[in-house]
Amino acid sequence: MSARTRDLPRRSCLSIPGSSEKMLAKGPSLPADMKFLDMEDSVSPLEKESAREKVTKAIRGQDWGDCVLCVRINAWDSKWTYGDVIEVVGGAGERLEEVMLPKVQSAAEVAALDLLLTQVEKNAGLPVGHIGIEAQIETAQGLINVEEICAASPRLETVILGPVDFSASMEMPSLAGGLQIPEYPGDYFHYVFMKILMAGRANGLQVIDGPYVKVRDPEGFKDFCTRTYTLGFDGKWALHPDQVTILNEVFSPTQAQFDKALDVLDAYEQATTTGDRKGAVMFGDEMIDEASRKVALKIRTRGERNRMQRSPN
Repeated sequence: MSARTRDLPRRSCLSIPGSSEKMLAKGPSLPADMKFLDMEDSVSPLEKESAREKVTKAIRGQDWGDCVLCVRINAWDSKWTYGDVIEVVGGAGERLEEVMLPKVQSAAEVAALDLLLTQVEKNAGLPVGHIGIEAQIETAQGLINVEEICAASPRLETVILGPVDFSASMEMPSLAGGLQIPEYPGDYFHYVFMKILMAGRANGLQVIDGPYVKVRDPEGFKDFCTRTYTLGFDGKWALHPDQVTILNEVFSPTQAQFDKALDVLDAYEQATTTGDRKGAVMFGDEMIDEASRKVALKIRTRGERNRMQRSPN
């Protein structure tokens, strides 16, 4: 994987259709943490092969700043996968940092991509291991195997839920594609979210929620983002530039949360290393201990990923 990308923020992961020269040209100016040039679902079958050249040209010819830059290739059950990797990874140069593999069903599919990437990197003069992998879970079989998938390669950086294809795989009668259903007494995707989250965290991966298809519903989108942010996800997809700003806000700690996390860490460090070296100590009207430290550390890490700094005293 690229040495710089594993710990970069992915609050907002913007999909850019690889067949659209207009959107590819606009991509660098948008404030998303991660941008993926898509050659899968947003590209029609007749445009798949021509999209490779457009994507490669866009990566090499434009200034993408410091965002995480990724390409979503086609799944192994298509006829385009190997060509996507050979032509795009082999021609894009070092600025391309990740490949997203959709519809991952097994660890073997990740391992196969890892091996192919190694050959392409050697032939393209790239450092071996430069390209990271993002694995997208979109089927019942993929969810069953998600623990093995998340442990399949050191190149893996994230695991992603694809809710629409997952709904189709499960033969759900609703066309909501992961959207909440008022008639259902609960969150019918909660188990899916938690299973993917646990598998990702157990293997040190960032965990990303997929798209919200109602691109002209900002309030609904914000509410939906809060759903997985509360569980601990690192970010979510944006299908439209207007969704990026909402994501960057929702998936960041507030300044007050960030400052409090730093204060908790300082107080706990002082309590455990000086004086009586207590393992638990009062912080205002709260009792903090090792568990509190872990929560505060997570908030600090999120904030630092987003380049936040402590408020001046």
